[in-house]
Amino acid sequence: MHTSLAVLADIHGNSFALAAVLKALKLRGVSRLVNVGDTFYGPLDPGGTWDILKELDLSTVLGNQDRILLEDGPEWADVPVYQAALAALGNEGLSWLRSLPATRVLEGEILLCHGTPKSDMAYLLEDISTGLPAMRECADIHADIFPEANGCSLVLAGHSHHPGLVNCGDVTIVNPGSVGLPAYDDDAPPHIMASGSPHAKCAILTPGSGGWETEFVSVEYDWYAASDMAKANGREDWAQWLLTGMV
Repeated sequence: MHTSLAVLADIHGNSFALAAVLKALKLRGVSRLVNVGDTFYGPLDPGGTWDILKELDLSTVLGNQDRILLEDGPEWADVPVYQAALAALGNEGLSWLRSLPATRVLEGEILLCHGTPKSDMAYLLEDISTGLPAMRECADIHADIFPEANGCSLVLAGHSHHPGLVNCGDVTIVNPGSVGLPAYDDDAPPHIMASGSPHAKCAILTPGSGGWETEFVSVEYDWYAASDMAKANGREDWAQWLLTGMV
């Protein structure tokens, strides 16, 4: 394999950002794409996101918020954003989600996962014990990626929405950041993730003689439109995160 690879993550139904990222990648001549999950859920445009993605040849894995769309538990019955996502995706989109694995190995050397290979709810690169992300030690990262990453030179993960890269021995681990949501907070445990700008994020990986070369890409798009849509759908918090990339 000698071609560049674009990595998408955490689109969260932001069709505005997705369209801009795909246009930017096309201009760069990058046509090989992978997606490490959390594709649709959010107060934006899951249906429009599906309309874009179903036309692409895109190796994808399931994220935790993709998974909850499939579980459809009673706790979601009165959550408008959740019910709107189910309706927008319809049987076709949900069937596609059901077909996705939790992890995937491409060409014997690239491992895709959402959080870690063992859990779609865990952060691979970040320690959040202080409430802010800090890089984990390679020993801890190794414990989370092996044995699934045996024989792999590259591990691609998302979930944190926080761009990051680390070389641990012979393995490069990359989180491209979030296409669709540049910041958020969570309470399990309390922590924040913030990219610091409203740009859509992705990464381009190119194999070289010394390993994988990584370029993090920030793409302008109409984040005002995305923010207005989030606000109209009852998520003032998302509206602010989309506009600023800050919590």
